[in-house]
Amino acid sequence: MLRDPHPPLHKYHQLGDFIIGGMASQTFIISSSITFVQEPPPVLFEELAVVPKNYQHILALSFAVKEINEDPQILPNHTLGFHIYDSYFNAKRTFHATIQLMSTVKKFAPNYICNIQNKLMAVVGGLDPLTSLHVATMAPKGTLQYTGILSLLLHFGWIWIGILTSNDEYGERFVHTVFPVFSRNGVCIAFIERSSKFTTITDIHERLEKGSQIHETVINSKANVVVAYGESYLIVFLRWFPYLSKHPTNKQKGKVWIVTAQMELTSMVYQQSWETDIIHGVVSFTIHSNDLPGFKSFVKSRNPSNTKGDGFIRDFWQQAFGCVFPDPALNKMDGDVCTGKEKLENLPGTCFEMSLTGHSYSIYNAVYAMAYALHSMCSSRFIHKLLVNKRELNFQDKHAWQLHHFLKGIHFNNSAGDKISLDHNGELVAGFDIINWIISPNQTFHRVKVGKIDPQGPPEQAFSISEDVITWHKWFNQVQPLSLCTEHCNPGFRKKMKEGEPFCCYDCIPCPEGEISEQRDQNDCYECSNENYPNKNQDACIPKAITFLSFEEPLGISLSCLASALSLITIMVLGMFVRHHNTPIIKANNRDLTYILLISLLLCFLCALLFIGQPGKVTCLFRQTAFGLIFSVAVSCVLAKTITVILAFMATKPGSRMRKWVGKRLTNSIMLPCFLAQNGICTVWLVTFPPFPDTNIHSFAEEIVLECNEGSVTMFYCVLSYLGFLAIVSFAVAFFARKLPDSFNEAKFITFSMLVFCSVWLSFIPSYLSSKGKYMVAVEIFSILASSAGLLCCIFAPKCYIIMLRPELNNKEQLIRRKT
Repeated sequence: MLRDPHPPLHKYHQLGDFIIGGMASQTFIISSSITFVQEPPPVLFEELAVVPKNYQHILALSFAVKEINEDPQILPNHTLGFHIYDSYFNAKRTFHATIQLMSTVKKFAPNYICNIQNKLMAVVGGLDPLTSLHVATMAPKGTLQYTGILSLLLHFGWIWIGILTSNDEYGERFVHTVFPVFSRNGVCIAFIERSSKFTTITDIHERLEKGSQIHETVINSKANVVVAYGESYLIVFLRWFPYLSKHPTNKQKGKVWIVTAQMELTSMVYQQSWETDIIHGVVSFTIHSNDLPGFKSFVKSRNPSNTKGDGFIRDFWQQAFGCVFPDPALNKMDGDVCTGKEKLENLPGTCFEMSLTGHSYSIYNAVYAMAYALHSMCSSRFIHKLLVNKRELNFQDKHAWQLHHFLKGIHFNNSAGDKISLDHNGELVAGFDIINWIISPNQTFHRVKVGKIDPQGPPEQAFSISEDVITWHKWFNQVQPLSLCTEHCNPGFRKKMKEGEPFCCYDCIPCPEGEISEQRDQNDCYECSNENYPNKNQDACIPKAITFLSFEEPLGISLSCLASALSLITIMVLGMFVRHHNTPIIKANNRDLTYILLISLLLCFLCALLFIGQPGKVTCLFRQTAFGLIFSVAVSCVLAKTITVILAFMATKPGSRMRKWVGKRLTNSIMLPCFLAQNGICTVWLVTFPPFPDTNIHSFAEEIVLECNEGSVTMFYCVLSYLGFLAIVSFAVAFFARKLPDSFNEAKFITFSMLVFCSVWLSFIPSYLSSKGKYMVAVEIFSILASSAGLLCCIFAPKCYIIMLRPELNNKEQLIRRKT
């Protein structure tokens, strides 16, 4: 039992006991477990049970009670006291201590208490979960810590992890809680191992063998991150790992250990000199703690020679400093003698810390919470009711269960300036600090705060981490560790699940052609939008270039120059014919038809320019219809000239009636119906499904082609079919008239020109259908120019030859001469 050695004189009533040991769950963060054994039970192995570091929990409790008893503002006229019971890490012993709480001191009689000066009012529980899981009423929500662990894993991309828990109901509950949550968020569990604490000498070898198996599983796993969840003794178990290796000479592979707030850096007495490399770089979730004014001075003042009422300090001193106090009953002592002048600040951090740990800080706040609740209960209407009834005011009139009401919603500021508050459920309203453990070779221990979980902040700021200040295990050479079953699938690849293995294990395969993946570890590839196309590495979409057959590009320049040159040639031919319009060769075969044909050919060449340049509403609307109408005029002229040649020859025969048909009446009767028929087709086309500007996004992967949509493809081919029909008729008529005996007979030239014309447009159809984008337009332009040039060359080149080079043939005698 440890009591405050100097209670203030102005407080005269003692208010029950605060008991540490075995009455809180692992999620009861303001808990502690005292494991200093003065009279160890015979089943325990003493050396394994001594954890000197937990002595700070006793000091935090004593310091809090001392402050409260010296503060006249809290529980005036009352003195706070406490008893300490040891849990021994043993459920049986803890239940025994629990029964003693309800008994008279030094007499085991449950529910029988005769000492009214020592009435139990509250309990501050220990770390053992199975003995206190269901009675904890003051703890931050466990789900908050689970969420924090998940956020940490996802932040660093650790999706292939191991879990090490205690081999009990508490560990199983953790596994069953986090496994589905982690899986839903893409985190896979590589292994789950369960450790048992050392309890008796007889099972130590069995436990070490099991520890060796766990060690091999952890070290050989590809998971570089292990979440350790359990009681504080689990750190003691971790420190065994380097000594459980089957290959101790090999360099130990480092791991990132993530430990929960229930675990602190502790060690058994025999582990004080052990190497600490295994726990260097640990990332720990801890309840927020702060330095308390005067606590370090209070700790430094503790000394076995001048501290009274502390039943633990001599045992702690001997275990921590590895010495013994002189015993007059013994003539000879083994080991170094304790002088009492040893300095606590010289102890390694694994054995004792001068700074307040999270558990000790929680004990301190728990004592204050109980004190404030008792103070509120003293000031409540309940007390006024007692005074009205003239009953004596003392705590023997109160029951411990009444304290719960006053604990809920309590809030206060402790001496460190931190606000401590409990919600209406009695849960501590607090977050967690994320601490990085840094241990030097000389066992100097530093806690570096690298992040936090703040449930009271905005959701996007609830989790924060400063990864640049984290010190990783030496194995990783200060490079952020990876923890993956499979290396990341880079952009341009996608994951392919491996049959029979967790979803975190997969193969990386390239995206199919035409699809991309922009981020790592994509489950599927996807196509770019219609305005974009995949780059070479298939990891990004590039905007498509907008293209059309323009006047600036080489193909457009070539076609426009060709059209202009042919137009110029046509104009020159027309000028030559106008200049020699009275010559026999011009008069022959209908001079007017010749002029109309030349003008229509000129318009055909100029019409080709409508197909070059960015398609617009007007150009799309008229370019195909203009082409169809102009070509129908040209072919109709050829047909009329051919028929005129035939009729003219027939009219020269004596007594022929064909003379009356030769003339303008004939040409008009041929050309006008042919033109009107094509005009009707074009009119129906424009009225029903007219062409319009459109974008072609499918023809080319890297281009968006601006083009004219023909509206009705059927009407477009009707226009071409009609032209083909006229051309075939003209060819047939000219073919039969090719041998007529006339020096200026055009039939033979028309036959060849129509043969060229039909050949061009027959080859146009497959070429047009096999082309895409602007090349379809180029094919049509070339067909227009080639067929028009064929007519111009085949029909007018012979006449130009005679006019320019053989003028002697351009006379009337040649016109009327017959072949013999």
